[in-house]
Amino acid sequence: MGTRHRVTRILKDSRRGLILEIADGDVYALDCERDARKHLGQKVTVEGIRSGFDRIDVEWIGAA
Repeated sequence: MGTRHRVTRILKDSRRGLILEIADGDVYALDCERDARKHLGQKVTVEGIRSGFDRIDVEWIGAA
């Protein structure tokens, strides 16, 4: 936790909110601005700080 991450994956929606599926079904749940939803279903790069076991506080998100 507290480490900086940069991850590129397909942005998906779930009951937990926006997520990136990373490997073997594991996911990162994202804390980010509402406008990030415009990227749903697209490959994105996310930069942020890991704030929990599987959560990233997003500082930047954009098309990959």
